Amino acid sequence: MTDLAIETRALTKRYGDATAVSDLSLSIEPGTVYGFLGPNGAGKTTTMRILTTLTRPTSGTARVAGHSIEDRDAVTPHIGYLPEEPPLYDELTGREQLEYVAGLRDLLTAASAERIDRLLERFDLLEEANKRIDAYSKGMRQKVGVIQAVLHDPSVVFLDEPTSGLDPRAARTMRETIADLADREMTVFLSTHILPVVDELADTIGVLHDGRLVAEGRPGELKRRAETGAARSLEDVFLEVTDKPTYGEPSA
Repeated sequence: MTDLAIETRALTKRYGDATAVSDLSLSIEPGTVYGFLGPNGAGKTTTMRILTTLTRPTSGTARVAGHSIEDRDAVTPHIGYLPEEPPLYDELTGREQLEYVAGLRDLLTAASAERIDRLLERFDLLEEANKRIDAYSKGMRQKVGVIQAVLHDPSVVFLDEPTSGLDPRAARTMRETIADLADREMTVFLSTHILPVVDELADTIGVLHDGRLVAEGRPGELKRRAETGAARSLEDVFLEVTDKPTYGEPSA
């Protein structure tokens, strides 16, 4: 069994003639934050869907939390996943949604109820917890989504654009929460097109462009390479990413 939290070898996903992910190889240590950086359409979400067993690769292999992604039943108890659009039931309240998820995972205990309250309070949702989700803003929905992704204390959590739709204060809370997860030795696979988010949080950054991993390393190392022009493809990706209106989002 591998000691790596996430390991992929030549992972590839094709849809007809289009290649979404090409020959992707990653080795991610436990307890680290891996920033998966790239513009929209680079293949980040497809990669996350493969690693969370929601999509089968065309070729290549991957292991998550020590288990092959071909064995969904073995992988899913060890992972949490926040897609860009969290799967929520609009007719439920925020608390009911989280209790429902806890029930699916056989976590309906006094301890889990306390954990739900603690997480709701941390994300400033405690006062809104008994309101229906259909009245929530996008940012509030995102908060409920991340809470349900970590409710069962997984060893690996996948976050797809976790700061999307959040105001500056909530985005800061989200970043602090991600840092806390890593401090508790949870591995965080953080997908985003916002450079400052991974610059602040990631131990290692992988830059994806047109489905290919074009650069990988620590944030400072990659920035130095981009500034010196030592890796033209990396510089091109950074320019595309930093040209987005969300670059440099304000912090609180």
